[in-house]
Amino acid sequence: MKRAHAAAEPYITRDGSEIRELCHPNPCGPGNQSLAEARIPPGKTTLLHRHRQSEELYHVTAGAGEMRLGEAWFPIGVGDTLRIDPGTPHQVRNDSEETLVILCCCAPAYAHEDTELLE
Repeated sequence: MKRAHAAAEPYITRDGSEIRELCHPNPCGPGNQSLAEARIPPGKTTLLHRHRQSEELYHVTAGAGEMRLGEAWFPIGVGDTLRIDPGTPHQVRNDSEETLVILCCCAPAYAHEDTELLE
């Protein structure tokens, strides 16, 4: 299965980030995971949330900011990879002047219903 970046229409997730589903069981076909590109504009922060079932991997491809996992905040930047276990509260803050771009892999695949807002 091949899918072009331009074929993935962006949308806003429950946490407030702009997402492009690069590969997801719908429309890529059966599978157990999803890959998306998240874009967080300068000065923006996603809502604190957690996923009941999905484990996530984040990989920063552009920009810089801060990541919250549980109660801890720490800096993130290009080349950083993070694992977020199911049930872990998390959010991202872009405190830079450049758009923060993160590749997000979810297993099982991302679903709005699996996202619990915590604020």
